[in-house]
Amino acid sequence: MTAREPQMHAAAAADAVTALARVLVDAREHRKPLDTLAEDLQPANADDAYAVQFATLDAMRESIGGWKVGAKSPTGGPIQGSPLPAACVHRSGVELPRSAFNQAGLELEVAFRLGRRFDPAGGPYTDEQVLGAIESMHAAIEVVTSRYAGWPNVDKLWQLADLQNHGALIVGEGVPYDSRFPFVTPAARFTFDGAPLFDGAPANPCGDPRRLLGWLINHGVSHGLTFEPGMVLTAGSYTGMAFPEEPGAARGVIDGLPPVQFTLG
Repeated sequence: MTAREPQMHAAAAADAVTALARVLVDAREHRKPLDTLAEDLQPANADDAYAVQFATLDAMRESIGGWKVGAKSPTGGPIQGSPLPAACVHRSGVELPRSAFNQAGLELEVAFRLGRRFDPAGGPYTDEQVLGAIESMHAAIEVVTSRYAGWPNVDKLWQLADLQNHGALIVGEGVPYDSRFPFVTPAARFTFDGAPLFDGAPANPCGDPRRLLGWLINHGVSHGLTFEPGMVLTAGSYTGMAFPEEPGAARGVIDGLPPVQFTLG
């Protein structure tokens, strides 16, 4: 290998990241789901996928309006997250057009708002520092969607690169953070035009979602990003994912938090 070959490889990888971000943004803007990805655009690992996320926001000319994070079990499996475009984060009561989403999977979540700044110079941060910085907690609804026609049967790295299947986040009013809140097993109701969207007891697959927040902050600052006071972090569904077929109003109630609702038009 010559001295120039590693530089050439790095440049090609950066070009692929930029190109895939542009493909995803085009699919988003023109509502044309992707059947597949060219082999030279496919992310090889999680680092590539995260780079595509950041490049996607650059291509959209969007600032970060929030973050999502999740894990599939209370102890095992990877933690994964994504920044959320500011234009996709909304207050409770918003109306969103159904045509804005290829699919529209609805999830009821608990979101957290930060009360202090986290920047790269001060990291890494402990879980105690992050939990101590939570200012408020909120019920939230995420609209899950994808730029891929075959989703959810799509390579996991492709999904991670696609902002981890994010469509929109609707955030309810908050209450001051209370560490005694039953984060593992809250009482919740999630309806669409009054009809229930899930059966059984609410549960987040990661267990207590607060355990993911330290990872998320350190993930962001390790990529040179700063979390300002007021940033919203949402941490996985308590109700699974529901796909209403008709327009209507979604309403989520988590006991102890103000309700969150929006209209899917």
